This record gives sequence, C-alpha cells and structure tokens, in this order.
Amino acid sequence: MSAITARPGGQDLTSSVAASFDHWRQLVAQSFVPLAAETDRPDSFRGRMRSRVLDRMCVVEVSASGHSVHRTPALLAQSDQRYFKLNLQLEGTGLLIQDNREAVLRPGDLAIYDTNRPYTLAFEEQARMMVLMFPHDALSLPPDCVGQLSAVRLAGGHGLTGIVGPFIAQLARNLEALSGPSGSRLATNALDLVSTMLHSELAMAPDRMKPQVVLATSIREYIEANLADPDLSPASIAAAHFISTRHLHNVFHETGSTVASWIRSRRLEHIRRDLRDPLHAGTSVGAVAARWGFLDAAHFSRTFRDAFGESPTDWRRGA
Repeated sequence: MSAITARPGGQDLTSSVAASFDHWRQLVAQSFVPLAAETDRPDSFRGRMRSRVLDRMCVVEVSASGHSVHRTPALLAQSDQRYFKLNLQLEGTGLLIQDNREAVLRPGDLAIYDTNRPYTLAFEEQARMMVLMFPHDALSLPPDCVGQLSAVRLAGGHGLTGIVGPFIAQLARNLEALSGPSGSRLATNALDLVSTMLHSELAMAPDRMKPQVVLATSIREYIEANLADPDLSPASIAAAHFISTRHLHNVFHETGSTVASWIRSRRLEHIRRDLRDPLHAGTSVGAVAARWGFLDAAHFSRTFRDAFGESPTDWRRGA
C-alpha cells in the first residue's frame, strides 16, 4: 500500500501529509512501485506516511482514511523491479487481494504480497499499517514459494506471527532511531525473522508446496549455509542434493535467476552488511570479502562496484 518516496542507499526519515486526496494520489503514483488510488470520500480524506530506507529494505508507516490502492497490469509494465511487501495491520481493517485470494486484515495480522503481480488493498475506514518492502532475493525462499502465501492472512498472536508482528510494530514506533549500522542490523534481523516465519507457515501447510519448490528451498538454504566456502559451485550443490547440474540450473531458471548470480548476490549482501558493521571495522576489505568466498580482490572490487555503483571502500566510508 505504501508510497515509498525514499530510495535505497539513503537512510533519511521522510514524512508526508496529504493536503488533499489528489495530493495523496500523486504521492502514491510516484511511489517506489506506482499505485493507483481511489476513494469515495475525497473531501474528507486524510493521509500520512513516514518512511526510512535501511540498505535494501524500506520501512513505512501509513495512516489514512478510507480508500483503496491498485497495482494494475499497466503499472506493472512501467517497471521491472521485483519486491515483496509485508503488511502489519496496526489499526482498522484492511482487505488484500492477489492471485484470486482475499485476506481480511485486523490489528496484529500480517500478510505478504508481490509487487510484480497485480494486487488491491482496500480500507473502508481509518486505518494504520506498517509496511516492509524488500527485493525478492532478500529472502532465502524462492519467489514462487513465497508467492504461495501471497494474500494469506497470518493471524496476529499465533505462532511466529506473534513474535514477528510485535517486532515490526516496535520499528513503527522508533523510525526516528533507525539509522546507521544499528538500523541496518535491525533491518537484517527483521528480514531474518520474516524468512523464518514464512518457512514455518509453509511447513505447516505442506500441501501448498510443490516438490520443485521444496527442492528449490532446500538448495537455497544449502547455498546460504555454505557461502563462505570458495569452492561452492553448481557441481558441489548438485552433488549434495543428488541431482544433475542440468537439473539444478533448470530449478533456478524457473525462478528467474541462475545459480551463479544467486551465490554472487548472497555473498555480496553479507559483505555489504559486514563492511558497515562496527564489529568488523578493524578488518580489511579484502579479508571481509575472503570470509565470504571472494579470494580475488580485484574481481571482488569490480563485482561490488557493478552491483552497488560504488567501491567497497567508499561504501564502508559512508557508514
């Protein structure tokens, strides 16, 4: 639902109060993933949003009176960016629709959805919610696997939802304090918790998981556990799962990625995080890279710059 005006890389707290529904519509249309907004009561509409970008995750608190937003096929065609959004309903009631599923969200409930597919969020009355937005590859689960939970109500106070929800609610209350390395670490913790929660939800509903999705999840978990091994390769991954390398490549092809690009992106994310972590301030850039399997310093530097638009040294200095 959120209109995200901040951009990855910056950590400034932004706050916008809509002067009118037309103003709100403009904010939504200019958001990180453009949305179309509608309301039956434009004259009495009130809306406010606060957001902060923490590395690759955007944290947004939205408070607004009755309206709806739509991610349409036409808007999808304007961008090829692939993100998930996780909604925590804080006040009021919301309706999330995606993939022919509907989730009625009440305070404490969570729901995930994919910005790369059409969706609708509707609020009949005043509502407040917290939204986490992050790239597909920020989770260890394959996008198709996560997609099986899109627009599924994760009831507040039950199982891991009862742990993850309050944690995210605390982020909403402390957006002003989320900055620097500590803010980045909290963002990482939030994503780890979300991944664990989604794993748990799928484990409790195995009928939702196709065999190929189960295999893809197992492979990604294996890669994550062995990222520091410089000898990690398609051949070693395939052997560990008793499949051919051709089958392995087909599994990744179906999720829109490759084995090599997934390994590279996960290694780079860990290195990027460690370079900003005060605990590793005394460790050289080369040593941090080597810890995650990049033994060639020149190759690592080029790869990091290609991925993030700046050198690893410049990234570290910007902490």
